[in-house]
Amino acid sequence: MQAIIMAAGKGSRLGSLTEGKPKAFVPVNGKRLIDYNLRLLENYNIDEIIIVTGYQSTAFDKLAADNKRIKTVFNPFYEMVNVLGSFYMGMHLLQDDFIYLHADTICEPQIFEKLVQMASDITLPVDFKVCDDEAMKVRSENGKIVQITKKMPNEQADGEFIGMASFRKNVIPKLQAKTKQLLMEKEFSAYFESAIQRLIDEEDFDIKEVPTEGAFWAEIDFVEDYENAVSHMPRGLTELFV
Repeated sequence: MQAIIMAAGKGSRLGSLTEGKPKAFVPVNGKRLIDYNLRLLENYNIDEIIIVTGYQSTAFDKLAADNKRIKTVFNPFYEMVNVLGSFYMGMHLLQDDFIYLHADTICEPQIFEKLVQMASDITLPVDFKVCDDEAMKVRSENGKIVQITKKMPNEQADGEFIGMASFRKNVIPKLQAKTKQLLMEKEFSAYFESAIQRLIDEEDFDIKEVPTEGAFWAEIDFVEDYENAVSHMPRGLTELFV
């Protein structure tokens, strides 16, 4: 099994927290964001970890030099494209079942375990709650995802996709094709989830939600997100390093 981590962004909305370092290197309770995800991937025996870099890419290259499981891919256009563009830069290395995740998102092991189990072609953890404008919102029917977009009206959303997903290897060719198609259409500001929506609309994969069921997860975009993670990080994450 492989993993691909999106780690190209600057994290400028975190202000001084990211000064002089990548967003993924921001420490939360003694460990960097990237450390939590790498330890989870290691604990679940992920064979290869692809990190798509951009801002402060050499910091990730040094990390890879000390870990034979890690490969880095530099996205030279990271300031011109959104996450879909970064995925495009690394997708050619995918050839097995894989986990997709963002370097600025952390979660408890019980969420991650659901990803590894791969109960469907595409497995998307969803926090069922009232969503705000920033959330990557989802709408589902009978346990299957039918819509995933930030643009969805908040009142229509069933919950928020947490930014981590798992894909069986049979999905890879179509996922690569949808990603390329969107970029050929010059959708340079598109999120990765736009490619998932194309799969929902145009293909016949089994795309299912798995509820987070109250387990902790955090996407660190703003200072208040960081403060919330520091205050509420559960023992299950800190114990990864015991």
